[in-house]
Amino acid sequence: MDMGKIYVLGLGPGNPDDLTMGVLKRIKSGDRNYLRTEKHPTVEYFKQNGIPYESYDYAYEKGEDFLGVYEYIAEDLALKADKYKTINYLVPGNPMVAEKTVEILLQKESESLEVELLTGISFIEPILELVRRDPIDGLKIVDGTEFKLKDIDINLDCIVTQVYNTRVASNIKLVLSEVYGDEYKIYIINSAGIDGEEEIHSISIYELDRMDNIGPLTSIYIPKVDKITKKIYNMVDIIDTMELLRSDRGCPWDREQTHKSIRECVIEEAYEVVDAIDREDMDDLIEELGDLLLQVVFHSQIALEEGEFNLYDITTELNKKLIYRHPHVFNEKKVEKSDEVVYNWNKLKFKGRNIKTYTDTLVDIPKLPSLMRSYKVQQRASEVGFDWDTVDGALDKVKEEYYEVIESINYIKGGDVEKTEEELGDLLFAVVNVCRFLEVNPEVALNKTINKFIDRFAIMEAKSDRIGKKLEDMTLEEMDILWDEAKLHRFNK
Repeated sequence: MDMGKIYVLGLGPGNPDDLTMGVLKRIKSGDRNYLRTEKHPTVEYFKQNGIPYESYDYAYEKGEDFLGVYEYIAEDLALKADKYKTINYLVPGNPMVAEKTVEILLQKESESLEVELLTGISFIEPILELVRRDPIDGLKIVDGTEFKLKDIDINLDCIVTQVYNTRVASNIKLVLSEVYGDEYKIYIINSAGIDGEEEIHSISIYELDRMDNIGPLTSIYIPKVDKITKKIYNMVDIIDTMELLRSDRGCPWDREQTHKSIRECVIEEAYEVVDAIDREDMDDLIEELGDLLLQVVFHSQIALEEGEFNLYDITTELNKKLIYRHPHVFNEKKVEKSDEVVYNWNKLKFKGRNIKTYTDTLVDIPKLPSLMRSYKVQQRASEVGFDWDTVDGALDKVKEEYYEVIESINYIKGGDVEKTEEELGDLLFAVVNVCRFLEVNPEVALNKTINKFIDRFAIMEAKSDRIGKKLEDMTLEEMDILWDEAKLHRFNK
């Protein structure tokens, strides 16, 4: 079977003088020429020299999204190569720079299809000349049609290409504003490399979709954040800062810390995150999430210094776990309800561990704060049917444990401390079970009560001040009166 062949030719940035001899030879070879788009200045050369061609511009009008258009073009080219055996496919710039159709074609290479590249000058070189920037310190090139927050790297210069229209530019503006702010200076560039048509404008991000000359030959250049005047930071900066703090030039306290010495900080910061969520304080949540992230970076830096692991090991393990435990997203497994997701998650979670019995699943629960651990243990036990039929059974158990506490206190004069401790534990465990039945998080519920107590105590103290009497000088009966008044008072912070 004869093999089909596609020559992929780079048309350069737009000046016909930039076409290479190899590309010119192929264009004039007599083989059919197919252009991804004729919205490119070099196409005029075809017209002036009577070189026939066909364009895929029609595909952009029919396609629902750019990826679908590119896949269609690649598939159609493969069919034409099979039919005509040798064809030319022409793209703007360099075929290996920001050309999705070429990427798809290379994936299609097989025993029946060959793809050969004849490069041209890309749009990158003329853009760098216009902005007077050397890419030696790092340059990122991003597709504007799929621009997302994850594409931003504040420590690298960035070229956003394929800014086809105002709609694409508007989306890019919104993403950039999230990180850099509205006033950050960027460059918008048109017709880079085309004599007499090049345009470069230094603008603020908020102006991006207000430009009236955005089109197929538009690119955006985003300079990296200056290290001296830096106002925004990313994970790389945090890692660098932590490395410095742990170095000989850093902080004596930070250098002294170990995994064990800061382990309690993880718990503390996690609770402060929860507190910020409960208070719906988004500014505080930003700060507390940062403090929690610091613990991850801190532990990973200690581990790196000791040759144990690094931050990439953490992120890799996490992402592998997310993919593995979501087969309904990344594989073909179908689920309809969220409880099915939870069931499959737990099933996959235990699969790789030495868990042979249901008791092992209970032991496997980490040493969490007691209320949280109780909740999880009861939840696991209920999965095998060891549970009350209704909440009434759980409530009756609370009553039973309450009377056993009373009995333990009265067992001997003064009470049996160990026995009372045991019975009080049983009572707390039973109360947690009621919470589980009612889908109430016991940690959250208890914290709300603690906060309510503090609020009422503050009111009580304020009332005592107004009557000119200190709490410590009052009788319990007097304080009870103020407490009852506080309960009736709506507390406003």
